[in-house]
Amino acid sequence: MASRKKLFDSCGSWQSPNRVLLNRYAEWMVIFRNSSDESVRKHRRYAMLFLESLKVAPTEEKFKELSYDCVEAFYLEYCGSHGDASREQMRAILRTFLRFCYTESYVRRDLSIAVPTIRKYRLATVPHGIAEDDVHRMMEHVDRKSRSGRRDYAIMQLLYTYGVRSKQLRNLRLSDINWRKSEIQFASMKFGKAVSQPLTSCVGESILDYLQHGRPNTHFTEVFLTAQRPYRPLGHASSVCNIVYRYARAAGINSQKLSPHTFRHAFAKRMLQQGDSLKEIADMLGHRRLQTTFIYSKVDFQNLNEVALEWPEDTP
Repeated sequence: MASRKKLFDSCGSWQSPNRVLLNRYAEWMVIFRNSSDESVRKHRRYAMLFLESLKVAPTEEKFKELSYDCVEAFYLEYCGSHGDASREQMRAILRTFLRFCYTESYVRRDLSIAVPTIRKYRLATVPHGIAEDDVHRMMEHVDRKSRSGRRDYAIMQLLYTYGVRSKQLRNLRLSDINWRKSEIQFASMKFGKAVSQPLTSCVGESILDYLQHGRPNTHFTEVFLTAQRPYRPLGHASSVCNIVYRYARAAGINSQKLSPHTFRHAFAKRMLQQGDSLKEIADMLGHRRLQTTFIYSKVDFQNLNEVALEWPEDTP
């Protein structure tokens, strides 16, 4: 219970009315939705962004009179500067938060219906992966003599070699590495399958270097921990994203569309170029349904342009 109280009071730097509202929202999620601590933290972060955009305290009368246009304008502005996954998170959490505000009489109408659904077509885009040369350039900028550098190097080795998701990497535990059999296992994600892979020498050596010379000696079973006290597992997706962004900037690479997931796309495209079937790619990525892997079968027209034949000239 003490940990939950700490969770509710974790926003002491915010204005008091926002803090009270978000504490009540967190309690409501725990009591009525049986939400996990991670889920509560995520909801608080997204709800905080909405509250800060209003610049109106929940105790003011203006807050009770919030309009549909106000909610819609905030969400559309948010969508303009964030990716698909973040948009979906904000849409779902904002609707839940606004329904809570209505049932608790913070607002006079149900504003959740004002959050629009941004239509997204399946397989509408071509996945973009990071180039091989860019990966090597990033790794060259890692200080492998420092504790954090040893950790970051092992993380990027895992992203590049196995195409794992950020959360699979953050959830990787010491027991998931079988040193005797030279195997490594990644937990299932998004209703997919757990993936067991051979532990390559490069990955094994980088992880071992981190465990022996960089990882703090703690009771945590997760492989990768923060580099600063208090030592704890990498709890948020942003922790891995920041590692990727930092070395991309150091290598002079445009990080605007770069993320841990671009390593996953690059991994799948490498397999496709090597002649592996979609079924083999699906198994390596942990996809339970083959349809999920179809995105990688799409044609990248930019690459096609490089090998396209010149249009023949008319002959008399």
